[in-house]
Amino acid sequence: MLSVQRYIYISKILPITMTEETKLTDRQYQLLNHLLQRAQPMRVYTVYGDQDEIARELGMTRQALAIHLKRLKELGLVRTGREFVDITEKAVRLLKGQSSDVIILVKIEPKYRDKVYDATKKLPVEKALRLAGDYDLAIITQETVLDKVLDSINNMEGVKETKTFISIGAVKE
Repeated sequence: MLSVQRYIYISKILPITMTEETKLTDRQYQLLNHLLQRAQPMRVYTVYGDQDEIARELGMTRQALAIHLKRLKELGLVRTGREFVDITEKAVRLLKGQSSDVIILVKIEPKYRDKVYDATKKLPVEKALRLAGDYDLAIITQETVLDKVLDSINNMEGVKETKTFISIGAVKE
């Protein structure tokens, strides 16, 4: 009996803005889906660059950096790979304190929407979502930067109204 492998094409986004075509077999696609089903969502911040570069920026040797990264990895604060370091949500909470998630809903005059969307990209926000309905924009950020984000949003031309919600706890992470 002949075995036929079917390929599924996906576009993989690289750290730089280029894309490359990647072939997945049915089994690889099944594996990715299985892993996604079992995965726990986690917010991660990625630093691209090799460890020599990071060590130089911090004024330490590459060996000293490796020792520190190993310990941070054991504590679940970072993940490392070839030319990148991921800073986990656990590390961010440790550094910034127990900052609560904040959701800001924004109403915008129609002719200013694109201008406000572009300006929002420059703010310290985790996510900005265009909405259909009573509000035009939902911004997700942290309580530690709430004043800065609200000041910026409220001073943007075309912003008619904001409504802010501060999380008191997660139902599911």
